[in-house]
Amino acid sequence: MKAVALNRYLPVDDPQALVDVDLLKPVPGPRDLLVHVEAVSVNPVDTKVRRSKLGQSEPEPRVLGWDVAGVVKAIGSQVSLFRPGDEVYYAGSITRPGCNSEYHCVDERIVGNKPANLSFAEAAALPLTAITAWEAFFDRLEIDDSGAYHGRSILIIGGAGGVGSIGIQLAKLAGLKVVATASRPETRAWCESLGADHVVDHRKPLPPQLAALGFKEVDYIANFADTDAYWPAMAELIRPQGRIVGIVGNAAPLDLDLLKSKSATFVWEFMFTRAMYGTADMQAQHELLDTVAELVASGRLRTTLTETISPINAANLRAVHARLESGRTIGKVVLSGWA
Repeated sequence: MKAVALNRYLPVDDPQALVDVDLLKPVPGPRDLLVHVEAVSVNPVDTKVRRSKLGQSEPEPRVLGWDVAGVVKAIGSQVSLFRPGDEVYYAGSITRPGCNSEYHCVDERIVGNKPANLSFAEAAALPLTAITAWEAFFDRLEIDDSGAYHGRSILIIGGAGGVGSIGIQLAKLAGLKVVATASRPETRAWCESLGADHVVDHRKPLPPQLAALGFKEVDYIANFADTDAYWPAMAELIRPQGRIVGIVGNAAPLDLDLLKSKSATFVWEFMFTRAMYGTADMQAQHELLDTVAELVASGRLRTTLTETISPINAANLRAVHARLESGRTIGKVVLSGWA
C-alpha cells in the first residue's frame, strides 16, 4: 500500500523529511478496524513528532498522522461497534502507526461514525481537535455541557487554530461567554464567525484588553497556544476557584504558587491518554465522536476545514507541515485521495 513516512527526523525543508513509501497492508487485531483512508488532516503533533529526534533515524519507516476519515474494510474478531462498509472518522493512537497510509488499523473504541452530511475531507478536519476541545472543556474544566453554566466566561487562547475553532463552538453550545484571542484581521473574523463574543489580540497584554471589555477575571481559561508565554496573565485573569486547562507542554517550570491564593486549578488535556493507557473509559472517545457527528448533522457544529489539497503524498504533506510550523494557518488543512 502507499504511505508517507519518515526514515530520519529532519527539518521540513529537507526533501527527505517525509517520503513516499510502499508498505505491507496492516492486519487488524481483535478490537481493530482496518480502514481505507480517504482523507487526512495535519495537526501540530505531526510536526512535533517529526522534529522530536532531529538527525536520528528509524530502523523502519515511521508513518505519522492522527486525523482520518475513511471506510471500514475489515474487522477484528472481537469488534462489535462497526461493520465493513461503515464510514468512520477518528484520531487514532500516538503509540501506533499513524494514518498517512492507504490502509490503517485502529481500535474501534476510539472511532466514531462519520457525520453523514460531511464529505470525507470535511470529516477528517474534526476528530483530533474535537476530542481535544471536548475533553478539555467537559472532562478537565468540568463545564456542564447541558448549559447549566450559562453566562459563565471563558478565555480561549489560540482561537483561530484547529482546537480553538472547535472550542469556540462547543463553548457557545454550553452557553458560555467566549473571549478568544487572534491577531490578524482574517483570524479575528474567523473567530467571530464561529461565535466568539469578543476577540482580543494575543500579541498584546491580555489583562487590560479583557478589563476594557468588562472582564476583570474569567471563570475558565483554555490555553491552546503557549503555556509558558501566557502563564502570568492566566494567573492574573482566572477567578478565585476557577479552572485553567493547557494542551501545549511547558518548556520552563511553571510557578504554581501564582495560583495558590486563588485555589485555582490547572489541568492538562492530552487526547491520546485514553488510547495510550487503555483506560477503563477508553470507549468514551467513540461516544464523544458520535455525539459530535450528531451535532454536525443537526447544524449546531460545523467543520473547521478551510482548505483541501490532493493527493495525499509526501510533497503535499511537507508543504502543510511547513504551513503549520509558520503559525499562520486558520482552521484545518486536509489532504484527500491517493494518486
